[in-house]
Amino acid sequence: MKPEPSPESGPIRSVDRELLLAMRSGELFGIGELTEELSVTATAVRQRIERLLARGLIDREKVVAGRGRPTYRYRITEQGKRITAADSTELAEAMWQELLSIEDPELRNRMLRSVATRLGREYAAQLDENAPLEERMRVLSRLLKSRRVVSDVISAGELPVLDINACPYPTLADGSQDHSMCRLEEQVLSEALGKPVQLSQCRLDGDSCCQFSPAVNSSTANSPGDGTTAEVD
Repeated sequence: MKPEPSPESGPIRSVDRELLLAMRSGELFGIGELTEELSVTATAVRQRIERLLARGLIDREKVVAGRGRPTYRYRITEQGKRITAADSTELAEAMWQELLSIEDPELRNRMLRSVATRLGREYAAQLDENAPLEERMRVLSRLLKSRRVVSDVISAGELPVLDINACPYPTLADGSQDHSMCRLEEQVLSEALGKPVQLSQCRLDGDSCCQFSPAVNSSTANSPGDGTTAEVD
């Protein structure tokens, strides 16, 4: 079974974020350089480094020079870079609107499927494909929560369902009745779980949450609100 990632231990402290920003270039830094850059004591830098190492936001490399004691130099990780990256909301909104504006429906759907597949596989890589569906769904729910997507798994008859209590992308859905984002989520979750799921309840249709349940038909699932069949391959 693939190990489940450790949950974050709360929000990052402002002083720790300051250190990450100082390391954003991706180069190796020593304690002395960071002390000078941040104008704080070496003890303060070491405390921040220990917290960030524990969260996987930086890593360290041993440096041996001559007969002296080895020292360490530190570099920001890819996860750390994501935390310090600029807000990508405007970029995501622009790209989403451009996707929806593609006039050729076949091309538009192919692009959306590609996006869903890529996102879904990122989750699937962290799930045990041999585990029961309900267990995979619960691990997926925890992964979603780590990305600030509020979700719960409940039992509905013989099969589990995944409830998402608030739209994870409200600025992209923009309050309209368009279900394109709903269909994208449906395909992402299907790819992640390795089993087609269908949107059985939707907030856009007045339901209390968006609910995804295993599709009755293994190849297609009907999305509420638009009467069309959403592909989940």
